[in-house]
Amino acid sequence: MITEEQNKLLTIVEGETPMGKIMRSHWLPGPLSEEVAEPDGVPVRFRLLGEDLICFRDSDGRLGVLDEFCRHRGASLAFGRNEECGLRCLYHGWKFDVNGNVMDMPSEPNHGEGLKNDAKIKSYQTREAGGFVWVWMGTSESIAEFDPPVWNCAPSEKIAVVKMHAACNWAQVLEGSIDSAHSSSLHSSNMPPAEVDGAKATATHWPRPSKDKSPRIRFDKTDYGFRYAAIRTPILNAEENDYVRTTLFVAPFTVVIPPNDQYKLAQMLVPIDNTNTMFYWIAFHETKGISQDEWRKFCGAEVGVDLDNNYRKVRTLDNMFLQDRDAMKNGDFTGIPGIPAQDMAMWESMGPIADRTKDYLGVSDGAVAQFRRMMIKAAQAVDEGAPSIGTAASGRKTPNSELVSYEGMVPKNGDWKAASSAAVRRAAA
Repeated sequence: MITEEQNKLLTIVEGETPMGKIMRSHWLPGPLSEEVAEPDGVPVRFRLLGEDLICFRDSDGRLGVLDEFCRHRGASLAFGRNEECGLRCLYHGWKFDVNGNVMDMPSEPNHGEGLKNDAKIKSYQTREAGGFVWVWMGTSESIAEFDPPVWNCAPSEKIAVVKMHAACNWAQVLEGSIDSAHSSSLHSSNMPPAEVDGAKATATHWPRPSKDKSPRIRFDKTDYGFRYAAIRTPILNAEENDYVRTTLFVAPFTVVIPPNDQYKLAQMLVPIDNTNTMFYWIAFHETKGISQDEWRKFCGAEVGVDLDNNYRKVRTLDNMFLQDRDAMKNGDFTGIPGIPAQDMAMWESMGPIADRTKDYLGVSDGAVAQFRRMMIKAAQAVDEGAPSIGTAASGRKTPNSELVSYEGMVPKNGDWKAASSAAVRRAAA
């Protein structure tokens, strides 16, 4: 249980709040590259940390991220013409380049000569990697070196991304991602216990080698956040082995999830504002993997079927996620198709910002408790002038390319840290 003040420190990201400062000390994912693939294509509006932004690719293929609203009279640039290396507002024709510089002011004498420098629109630096446009929302003086995401190790055709809007605060979404215990109940129809030697993946299910719903949680603090092990009793050879799944929390918003036999997994839980989050689930592999279409179908996250063009769900809290009670009677545990929608039903049911002062945590909530302690402490430190968690200034040395999760059998009461570290060494070889 935490106090109301601590809950605010953890959750509030808009403006100059401590958690907002932490977020602005990291490169943040904006639109998917596929959304702005075409030079002079349709501008994409999006929102990060409570700011309304616009992203476009100009005639030369350069990416720009600007304040959505024209510097002149505040009309939305989402309606603008993307042409001749700039974005032109429809209202009076003011035109801005990818750096926010004013290129033209046709409504002003001499096309605004003498006024252009003062009329520059707010812009943000960008990078592109791993299927995303990344945005730096901190100060230009504090810009961090860009470290491509862990899935950038895979070729682009082996990276599949689910993108979904969650109508609740980022922290309760992230707490769901680091909660190993819930998968044995909430996702039990999608992840059925089976007599297998490790996590598998088929077109419709993820068979797992344990019936154990009460994992033992063990921690290891790291320079990037923490990793933890969920240790379960396996179905096969239970006398000799433990089944271990390690998950990495990469501060402040990334989780690297244990893989299956077909692909590796990561999630990003990115604050749109205080009460909305963009959920990204990435499946990737250097040689195997899953296609984009298959991944979105498996997750129940197909645009035009499960989601609208803004990645908002057809299944919502207002319609009870179209829960099928007849399917539940016939064996489906939740009556809600798709692992992400099952999660979101739980997250959003907690309210826009969960009231953690009323929580009653159990032993299996160890990772959630660790996340809260770590991030509240980090917010307090930033408020006192310390560097943000997960940055080089705060002591992070591990590059994203070395972030490797693990799942597998370990000898009974064996060293889970050694098994996980061996997986890192194999990945680096």
